[in-house]
Amino acid sequence: MEDKKTINEVEREDRRLLASLGILVLVMIGLFLVGMFLIKPAKPVVQGEVDARSVRVSGKLPGRVTHFYVQEGDRVKAGDTLVHIYSSTVDAKLYQAQMMADAASAQNAKVDAGARIQVVNSARDLWLQAQAAEEIAKKTYVRLENLYKQGVVSEQKRDEARAAYDAAVAQSAAAKSQYDMAVEGAQKEDKKAALAMKNAARGGVMEVESILEDQYLTAPCDGEISEIYPNEGELVATGAPVMSVLQIEDAWVVFNVREEMLNTLTMDKEIEVMIPALADKVVKARVFYIRDMGSYAVWSATKAAGEYDSKTFEVKARPMEQVENLRPGMSGILIE
Repeated sequence: MEDKKTINEVEREDRRLLASLGILVLVMIGLFLVGMFLIKPAKPVVQGEVDARSVRVSGKLPGRVTHFYVQEGDRVKAGDTLVHIYSSTVDAKLYQAQMMADAASAQNAKVDAGARIQVVNSARDLWLQAQAAEEIAKKTYVRLENLYKQGVVSEQKRDEARAAYDAAVAQSAAAKSQYDMAVEGAQKEDKKAALAMKNAARGGVMEVESILEDQYLTAPCDGEISEIYPNEGELVATGAPVMSVLQIEDAWVVFNVREEMLNTLTMDKEIEVMIPALADKVVKARVFYIRDMGSYAVWSATKAAGEYDSKTFEVKARPMEQVENLRPGMSGILIE
C-alpha cells in the first residue's frame, strides 16, 4: 500500500515539473514575441568632433626669437604683429649688398658721365697739333711739287714730301677719332653693362630686404593663438613654424560614417547636431564636404559569405549660424 502511494506521489511530482517547464517555455516564447514585435533596437549613435582651420605662421628669416607680442589664447586680427626675429648674419648681408649696390651705381654714373674734362682737353690738343702738322706737311709738299715741275728738286725729294704729307693726314684723322671718343664717352655696350650691374646689385639688396621683412611676423588672418612652438631666445630655421592661428569662427563638425548613411547625408543637406559640451545645444548645420577615407590594399566588393565591404566616408558640416563658445575638440552628436 505504501509502495503504491509512493509511486503516485512521484508521478504527480513529475507532472507538476513538466507543467512548470511548459509554462516557463510559454513565457519565454511570449517574451521573445513581445521583444520581436514591440521592442525596437536603438539607433546607432553617430558622434563627430568640432574642428577648425589652423594656420601656421612662419617666415623666410632664420634667426633668434627676441620677443613675442602675443600669448597662447590671445585673439588677433589679420596684420597684428606677433613676434620679432633677429639675425645679425642677415643684417651683415644687407650691409654688404648695399655697399655693392653703391659701387655699381658709382661705376654706372662714371660711365654715363663719360671721360673727364682733362682727358677731353688733352685729346683736343693732340688733334689740333696733328692738324697743324698736317697743314705744314701740305705746304711743304705743294712747294716741293712746284720745284719738281721746275726741275729744281729731284723726284725723290718730291716723293718724300708726299709721304710726309700722307702720314700727317693719317695722324690728324687718328687724333680726331680719339677726340671724338673722349667727347662721346663710353660705348653703348659699356653703358648697358654698367646699368645691368647696377640693377643686379639693387636686386641683391631687395632680396635681403625681403628676407628682413619677416623679422616681424604678422597674423595672416583673424583668429586665436592656439600654440606657440619656440621660446624666446631660441633659434628658428627658414620656414619653421613659430605659432598657429586657429580660425574658431569658421568651425565645422566632422563625422566618419559608413557609406550606407550617405543617402541621408548628401551634399548641402541640412542636419541637426547636438553639442553635449554646450548643455546639449542643438545646432543646425549644412553638409559641405564628403570624401572617402581610402580603400583597402586589396579590396573585394563582395565577401565569400555574400556580404559586402562598407567603406567609411568623412563628412563635414558647417553651422548655419555662429555658435557661441563652440570650440574645436568638442563632440557633436548627429540627430536623425
